Amino acid sequence: MKMANLLAFMGLSPGELIIVLAVVLLLFGASKIPQLMRSMGQGLSEFKKGVKEGEKDAAEEAKKDEAKPPAGEAEKK
Repeated sequence: MKMANLLAFMGLSPGELIIVLAVVLLLFGASKIPQLMRSMGQGLSEFKKGVKEGEKDAAEEAKKDEAKPPAGEAEKK
């Protein structure tokens, strides 16, 4: 893969990416960028964990609903 294609992220040219990175460096400073990335990673992992727990809870609720007979059938007995 060519380096120019690799750097052309989301339609930005390599020169534009360098300018964006320089602005980020000026705004946050060199010492804050690793902290910012670390907190973003932690937030992303918490989000993924929450999604997995939500899917697990939804699957458990679906199993419970399948095990219960419909309300109309329970009254007929």
